[in-house]
Amino acid sequence: MSTASNSEMQIKENAETMSMNSIAYRSDEQRAHEEGREELPFVETIVGRRGSLRGILSLVEAVAPTNMTVLIAGETGTGKEVIARAIHELSPRRNRNLVKVNCAAIPAGLLESELFGHERGAFTGAVNSHVGRFTLADRGTLLLDEIGDMPLELQAKLLRVLQEREFEAVGSTRTTRVDVRVVAATNQDLKQMAQDREFREDLYYRLNVFPIYLPPLRERKADIPELVEYFVQQFAASMDKLIESIPQETMRSLVRYDWPGNIRELQNFIARGVVLSSDGIFEPASLESYERSEPEISNPTLEDKVRSEILAACQRSNWKLGGPRGAAARLGLKRTTLFYKMKRLGIAPPADHSRD
Repeated sequence: MSTASNSEMQIKENAETMSMNSIAYRSDEQRAHEEGREELPFVETIVGRRGSLRGILSLVEAVAPTNMTVLIAGETGTGKEVIARAIHELSPRRNRNLVKVNCAAIPAGLLESELFGHERGAFTGAVNSHVGRFTLADRGTLLLDEIGDMPLELQAKLLRVLQEREFEAVGSTRTTRVDVRVVAATNQDLKQMAQDREFREDLYYRLNVFPIYLPPLRERKADIPELVEYFVQQFAASMDKLIESIPQETMRSLVRYDWPGNIRELQNFIARGVVLSSDGIFEPASLESYERSEPEISNPTLEDKVRSEILAACQRSNWKLGGPRGAAARLGLKRTTLFYKMKRLGIAPPADHSRD
């Protein structure tokens, strides 16, 4: 770290660190070496834990020893998977499996089989039996990421597992009992989705037993300097480069920027900056040129068309965005996707309408 006299922040040489998802964390070996210990709990390796994450990690430490279902909410790139892992590592289940399922990444027709397994011949192409994720997570923890994208018809079966701890594999009549701690994660507003009947209300309340909200990076400005130092060390080491300082003006610019992609965007920006840096000084491209070089839609004609379609749908629905007759349904979009597009295109409802 720098002193006030040299106005630069010194970066440690030959750092060997790791990151996961979007809350960064150091490897246990690195942190142990830095602090003179043999080993550190996973939660103590999370970067930023002395800043705004302190309250969140207190919640993690409180709920981890229980079997309570946890719902982690936050924008994409805020580190929900890291928090889920911290809950598992601090729980009595830490010596068992932490099994992860991304509900948005698996086709709806296959998600039931992926969760509960299937018997041979249960459907076309099922040439062998398949063990589901709930079985793999028995006596451990199951992370259901992007839970808001789970099909409604499958949500009823998930609710049953949460309440009764049992299920049947696809094509089987045999009931399987499991002891699984479920942690769900989402970047969507499940409460609003439940009100719009896009998500089962009973499942929402069953998942929302212990909610944890991860704030976006724009609300965690105090953590940015530590994250920048950490990522500079990480990428410099991986590229076999020596970076000894970060100019204060560069750091101030990084702190001022809102980072709509959260820590994942910061991580990518730092990686490019390390590539461009030389003479031991971190010198990334200016944030102004970085913002201009990454518009959401590069074709102005297409952007105008998308804006016009959204405005027309909003006007036809009297600016009601959610629900079966709302603008999102008219456009064939999820309500949260429509909100995102409207924000990026600068579309706002008239003053006499409130966004639902």
